[in-house]
Amino acid sequence: MSEVEGIGPHALPGLREKVERIIEEARRQGASASEVSVSMEQGLSTTVRQGEVETVEFNRDQGFGITLYVGQSKGSASTTGSGDEAIRETVAAALAIAKHASEDEFAGLADATLMARELPDLDLYHPWSITPEQAIEQALSCEGAAFAVDQRIRNADGTSLNTHQGCRAYGNSNGFIGGYCSSRHSLSCVMIAESEGQMQRDYFYDVNRIGEALLDPQTIGRRAAERAVRRLGARPVPTCEVPVLFAPELATGLFGHFIAAISGGNLYRKASYLEDALGKTLFPEWLSLDERPHIPRALGSASYDGDGLATYAKPFVENGRLLSYVLSTYSGRKLGLPSTANAGGVHNLFVSHGDEDQAALIRRMGRGLLVTELMGQGLNLVTGDYSRGAGGYWVENGEIQFPVQEVTIAGNLRDMFRQIVAVGCDVETRGNVRTGSVLIERMMVAGK
Repeated sequence: MSEVEGIGPHALPGLREKVERIIEEARRQGASASEVSVSMEQGLSTTVRQGEVETVEFNRDQGFGITLYVGQSKGSASTTGSGDEAIRETVAAALAIAKHASEDEFAGLADATLMARELPDLDLYHPWSITPEQAIEQALSCEGAAFAVDQRIRNADGTSLNTHQGCRAYGNSNGFIGGYCSSRHSLSCVMIAESEGQMQRDYFYDVNRIGEALLDPQTIGRRAAERAVRRLGARPVPTCEVPVLFAPELATGLFGHFIAAISGGNLYRKASYLEDALGKTLFPEWLSLDERPHIPRALGSASYDGDGLATYAKPFVENGRLLSYVLSTYSGRKLGLPSTANAGGVHNLFVSHGDEDQAALIRRMGRGLLVTELMGQGLNLVTGDYSRGAGGYWVENGEIQFPVQEVTIAGNLRDMFRQIVAVGCDVETRGNVRTGSVLIERMMVAGK
């Protein structure tokens, strides 16, 4: 692997210069258009288990991705080398691929007039000067706090501290070059509780751009252990059709499925149940979904998308109605629509919510299933059919009665989204989708 220079904002001018150099080389070799992405990354990962250090890994690398166009034909190649010879060879490889590729009338760069001009600083870079010894100490402290919670915590399934920082630059032959540095740090703990011959596993974690802003290790360990103990005594329930309440960390996945269904790639491939849904009411009228890409330090923030277009705040769903698909330049052309500056996905999706917390939604549900764990990948995006193994808690008279395991929840996303009764104020902030608990009026729960 080639040597990597120091990572940080001071490296961005050098990355941009490399992008310009590769674009010029592509032009020299005969490409009609080109786009280049470069990245430099480093990270530290450590895992402990049962008081012993299992892994300590340090990574430091770089990469160059080059996409060239010869007319309407496209070729891509990548390399980790930054020397002149490596760049010449990679450009030549991409060019050879383009010359043998079929023409695609929709291929090509975004219009030069649409390229981002102003790139706000979103405060995404907060390196954490934690040593491997300090990382191990925090992970051991986290696990130790978990074991101290309850004598039924008999085993650990790994406590991991990860810290990552990197810089990226993207540019194309239409005159755009942008770059930014970012960081991401996390601490997670997975514990196993055992009682009367039954074992249950659960976890807790935190993630943040700023390492020092993570929840303290003892809190993360305690919550992981408490969640595992709480699941002891889990059992299936008889098959029934009841309300289902998704915990916030799982509700993010529901809206992730929705974003996939309105994404241009699935739509032009006719692989989505929401084909031709633009302008239709898909959710209750009180619910909206909007993107906010410029929130400082947020995990999903970005000033430009994968095509070099400026990101901007916008609703995808307003008052229950689908206003916009999620489109890149290419998928927009395929569908005859303008790009929504979402090449690479959405950036900070916010789901509107009420003022009830999870406990209030459990009371409102009355009788049903609180889902805190999902298993399997039982989703057919073409039909919207949804079927997942699940675990959680059975609710009667507005109160949790006992933990549940070995059940399957099933429905159709079209019906599930229309039957959302409420979204809680217990908003999940550890990812790209911000939503609270989601109460769905009725789903099939298949048990014993």
